[in-house]
Amino acid sequence: MSSEAPKQPAIEQNKVRILVAQAAGRIGAVVTRRLAEFAARGRNVSLKTILCYGDSNTWGAPPHGGRRFDSNVRWAGVLRNTLGADYFVIEEGLGGRTTVWDDPIEGFKNGKTYLQPCLDSHTPLDLVIIMLGTNDLKKRFSLSPFDIAAGAGVLVDMVMNSKAGLDWQYAPAVLLICPPPTADLSKIAPEFSYFADMFEGAETKSQRLSVHYARVAQERGCHFLDAGTVIQTSTYDGIHLEAEAHQKLGLAVAEKVKAILG
Repeated sequence: MSSEAPKQPAIEQNKVRILVAQAAGRIGAVVTRRLAEFAARGRNVSLKTILCYGDSNTWGAPPHGGRRFDSNVRWAGVLRNTLGADYFVIEEGLGGRTTVWDDPIEGFKNGKTYLQPCLDSHTPLDLVIIMLGTNDLKKRFSLSPFDIAAGAGVLVDMVMNSKAGLDWQYAPAVLLICPPPTADLSKIAPEFSYFADMFEGAETKSQRLSVHYARVAQERGCHFLDAGTVIQTSTYDGIHLEAEAHQKLGLAVAEKVKAILG
């Protein structure tokens, strides 16, 4: 009497076991790498720690909607991969985050309120990168480019007056990034047409931000990068960055970081 062929459920169970084992292997490799990074930080070796403090363009919101960009696509992830194993990059992006303003509609978006706890959580830091200001352009805040830059300056002051650096005795270096101007909001995709009302007047204001951000950085003696000289905002929703822009920005920031930290 011939032996019976394996039943279908048994075959499917074997496939599941194989897939689970493969996934566990990939997850294990990632966990091992992250644990090694944290262990290196704990040994106080030469690993340089960078905090990227921003909004949805640091978080990785795609202009076309949908899922968050992969960690290797986001500009902070490109920065991490470009710098290599001697650097530890922390991503602190929050959609809707402002510089120093309470949002009466969305709430919990004030970048000033969260910055100090964030610094304390990740101390010691070698460098803090700040890229905020796009959400300050919303009509509800009625802010001038000067005031938006001044809000960014408050955050720079907080970092430079902190002791979030080495041995809780020094302040980290600061890189202030002026966000790129918004696109023409009258021509964005229909499903995002509400941005035209939410950010009414933002296109003109955003084009004047860089001169004020540069002044703020110069007055405080911190490092500066005008993202608008490197990338453009997506024309699809007018506010967020395409994957290609993330790549370009991450590479440009990596060059600045190497110049700052060596």
